[in-house]
Amino acid sequence: MRGLQVSLNQTQKVRLQRALEKLESLSSKPNSNASVIVADSIPVNHEDGLLKGHGTSEVNGEVVATVCGVVERVNKLVYVRSLRARYKPEVGDIIVGRVIEVAPKRWRVEINYSHDAVLMLSSMNLPDGIQRRRTALDELNMRTIFEENDVICAEVRGFQYDGLHLQARSQKYGKLGRGQMLTVPPYLVKRRKQHFHNLDKYGIDLILGCNGFIWVGEHVEITDDMVVDQVNNSEQQSAKSDKKILSPEEQERSYTPQETRENIVRTANAIRVLSALGFNITAEVIMDTVELSISLKQQVPIYKMLGAEFCVLVAEKEAARRSVTKKK
Repeated sequence: MRGLQVSLNQTQKVRLQRALEKLESLSSKPNSNASVIVADSIPVNHEDGLLKGHGTSEVNGEVVATVCGVVERVNKLVYVRSLRARYKPEVGDIIVGRVIEVAPKRWRVEINYSHDAVLMLSSMNLPDGIQRRRTALDELNMRTIFEENDVICAEVRGFQYDGLHLQARSQKYGKLGRGQMLTVPPYLVKRRKQHFHNLDKYGIDLILGCNGFIWVGEHVEITDDMVVDQVNNSEQQSAKSDKKILSPEEQERSYTPQETRENIVRTANAIRVLSALGFNITAEVIMDTVELSISLKQQVPIYKMLGAEFCVLVAEKEAARRSVTKKK
């Protein structure tokens, strides 16, 4: 299992092997024609003016695969999409990243790509929420918005001469706090219509970044006046802090509740287990894994979720879920 160092006893090895074999049998049949390994022949019609793309080569008049993956066809173009490849950005991708440098009029962001991404000052909302031209004063105050090691959420805007550009012009994008950022292989996070999930039951927010960075944090309400309210609140809090020290009740109110922190850790451990098993990571699968850990709260507390027994239980439950789904 990738990413987790767990020792399985003989019984657990047999159970895990059976679950993985069952999952393989359920998933291999419908995709047998599309999945290829190195040197496999790809059936094509040469009379249509074939265009060979990435991962293909012509040997003795036949098109063969040069990488393991799935055959994709776009009009006359035939290529092989690698299953375990680095993140390849596409316009509109929702990503989670970490600021590594504050440069003139821009931030440089690490997004699990071969190059760092660029977030321009002009590509995001200003703290006052007013749409206006950026001034020299805004550039001087860039560190009040994002600084080094801040975790942010943004959208891929496109490629330009100086690299990959991001944009954060919506209220749902911006700085993330009070949570954990996890790293998983990017191929486990599929592109979907919705990458922002609010788990009301647990009071947390879940952001599945297409780049393999996943954010699990305390739920934050997003409103139209969110930016303005944040500025007003920060100004009021700074004025109050100059006058008096916060009371213990006010300090406790500003902390994340223990129950929410436990839910964040439980959800993060569920994602780590799914990543180690190589399962596609979706909000539904994460919720099922979290509920499984809660149902076994006495036998499997949070700190034992990364153990061998729980990993085997997750694999067995996923195999059972897929078999039921296939019957329907």
